[in-house]
Amino acid sequence: MTDASEFTFIARTDEVEAGYALQVAVDGREPVAVVRLDDGFYVMDDTCTHGAASMSEGEVIGCEIECPFHSGRFDVRTGAVTAFPCTKALKVYPVKVEGDQVFAALGAGTCADDATTG
Repeated sequence: MTDASEFTFIARTDEVEAGYALQVAVDGREPVAVVRLDDGFYVMDDTCTHGAASMSEGEVIGCEIECPFHSGRFDVRTGAVTAFPCTKALKVYPVKVEGDQVFAALGAGTCADDATTG
C-alpha cells in the first residue's frame, strides 16, 4: 500500500477537461499526463513508449489515448497497448482526489503487460 505522504499534487480537477489529456510538469522527472474520464482521473507518463511524442497532445477516444505521432494507442486506465505500432505499455500511477485536487503516487507506477490487445 502506498503511503499518503508519497502522493504528489498533479492538478486541480477543474483544470482537466473531460475527454482530454493535460500535460503536467513535475520537478525532478519527466512530465506526466492526467486524463479525466467519466469514472475518474488517470495519471500516466506523458512520453509515448514508441517515440518522443507527448501523449497529452494525443486524442482521447473512449478509455484510450492515441499517440499524435504514429496513432498507436494505450488504455489510460492500465497503460496497456491497444494499437500498433506501440508495443510497450505506458507507466500509470495510483491516483487520489481530495476535494478539488488530483494527486498521484509517482513512486508507485506500474506497467500493464507489454502486449497489444487489439
